[in-house]
Amino acid sequence: MAECQAQNKAKLISETRRRFEAEYVTDKPDKYDPRDVKRLQQDDNWVESYLLWRHDVVDETLKMLDESFQWRKEMAVNDLTEYSIPRWLLEIGGIYLHGYDKEGNKLLWIRVKYHVKDHKTILDKKKLIAFWLERYAKRENGKPITVMFDLSETGINSIDMDFVRFIINCFKIYYPKYLSKIVIFDMPWIMNAAFRIVKSWLGPEAVSLLKFTSKNEVQDYVSVEYLPPHMGGTDPFKYSYPPLVDDDFQTPLCENGPIASEDEASSKEDIESDGKDTLETISNEEQTSLLKKINLSEPTSKAEENEKVDSKIKAFKKPLSVFKGPLLHISPAEELYFGSAESGEKKTLIVLTNVTKNVVAFKVRTTAPEKYRVKPSNSSCDPGASVDIVVSPHGGLTVSAQDRFLIMAAEMEQSSGTGPAELTQFWKEVPRNKVMEHRLRCHIVENSKPNTLTLKDGAFNMSDKTSEDMCLQSAMKRELDKRLEYL
Repeated sequence: MAECQAQNKAKLISETRRRFEAEYVTDKPDKYDPRDVKRLQQDDNWVESYLLWRHDVVDETLKMLDESFQWRKEMAVNDLTEYSIPRWLLEIGGIYLHGYDKEGNKLLWIRVKYHVKDHKTILDKKKLIAFWLERYAKRENGKPITVMFDLSETGINSIDMDFVRFIINCFKIYYPKYLSKIVIFDMPWIMNAAFRIVKSWLGPEAVSLLKFTSKNEVQDYVSVEYLPPHMGGTDPFKYSYPPLVDDDFQTPLCENGPIASEDEASSKEDIESDGKDTLETISNEEQTSLLKKINLSEPTSKAEENEKVDSKIKAFKKPLSVFKGPLLHISPAEELYFGSAESGEKKTLIVLTNVTKNVVAFKVRTTAPEKYRVKPSNSSCDPGASVDIVVSPHGGLTVSAQDRFLIMAAEMEQSSGTGPAELTQFWKEVPRNKVMEHRLRCHIVENSKPNTLTLKDGAFNMSDKTSEDMCLQSAMKRELDKRLEYL
């Protein structure tokens, strides 16, 4: 059944491409940006997004592609940068991407109070919307987005129906399949008539995506940590420009948290307390049994013992999921597992493996740099080598399921150095299309058996406290201490 559906989808994609080339492109090749035409022939997901929006009706899909591609050329979407937008529009903070809703969809904020109906600036405002959507689409191919229409402190002069219609058309025609919902906050009663018109533009299928909310209801869709105080939230974020809001991902202030000396002290305390905790879990009886087992076992060389322990450690440490990127293999593939507040804070590990023949520079960024210690957060990995990155909540701060991590990687030339200064210069100069990006979500584990490595205050959580297990646990603990010292 699934195979049949895949074959039908492939036929529809092929037919769409063939007919668009024959019926729309051939006679008027200058009608569209050639980059869009080329992408249409190469990107199955892009074609499929238009087909899905038109319920797999090829004739309707072709009309939609024609309108969308003409608009993309007219707006020069492929060439839009922040320098295409008047600086004052970027500075005012009326439109930007920031945060996530409860379903993990990115939030596009439209602060309506900063908009005044003015035919002289409408084109620049449309370009700003197109700039943010295209920027997002290139990063998150096909992932939905939630529009936050913030109407607080808004007067009738701020409502520009032409601009609202443009935003709706962006999701109906130009960026199909991207709209998750439109959350309308604190709409004045005087605007009821205007939004009845908006509903007619959306069409019956999309009307259900409109969510009218007040301070009480908005938290049904977005948690307090991504809501500003005037919406009843706790998000300390304040928009400013420059620089651009870079998809909320920021490099931690330093590799091991805000204050290096504090982190070094806490790391030493962790190591000392971890050793005590591990020893305390072994009863006198188990220690005696363990010593007997070791003394009675066949003599083996120290190297053989180390090799056996290392193999067991590696087998335990290897996460169950791996993202196989062109430059790095990343474990885990999708989620970082942390303990719940009840079970205690836990460190977790990201393992990067260089699968190229060159040195690969990498950076780890997060949506909550004030929360996490990441070590190392900016370094390099030799060909064929692996790097362990330790991530831990800073101080008493708690992990949120909506926090995200971004791993950026790019190949370096063999002649390039890998010191801090060289890496800083490298990231300034490397072209965007040469950078591999991979995102990880945070997951809070309620039980003691997550499916990836977690470290409870530096110690391992193991349920069966047999002497053999404790021996392995102690060995792994020592190995972890060594790795933490190196990191």
